[in-house]
Amino acid sequence: MNETVFDSPVGRLFIAEKDGRICKLSYYSGKAAETRESRLLIETQMQLKEYFGGVRREFDLPLTGEGSDFALAVRRELLKIPYGTTRTYSEIAAAVGKPGAARAVGMACHNNPIAIIIPCHRVVGVNANLVGYAGGVEKKEYLLRLEHAIF
Repeated sequence: MNETVFDSPVGRLFIAEKDGRICKLSYYSGKAAETRESRLLIETQMQLKEYFGGVRREFDLPLTGEGSDFALAVRRELLKIPYGTTRTYSEIAAAVGKPGAARAVGMACHNNPIAIIIPCHRVVGVNANLVGYAGGVEKKEYLLRLEHAIF
């Protein structure tokens, strides 16, 4: 597995790839990690710079992930949310065929192993309330403002 730490406007991000696919992008609070870069990690950092610079709206990276069928279905649905828009937890639950499972969607978002790229920050509560985000609500707000989803 190759890994690196990327300094972003929302803090340090830990990025890892395994077998040629991104498997982890999370908020990093530890000390400097041992970096083992790859072409894919360099490309990921470039796309993140473009995203934070307001140039990139979609990521074009190979992804992998583990989880229950439900969690994987939620992540696939998250990838369909267009840049600059939001969906509610209830809307995602309905879209994956589990109406009434909004809390379970919240847990799947919380456990999303590939933050930002799989845009769980685009999921909001009823009335567009910015509830819950593994990186902290202030980071969620920053990302949504960057995408002009909220003003």
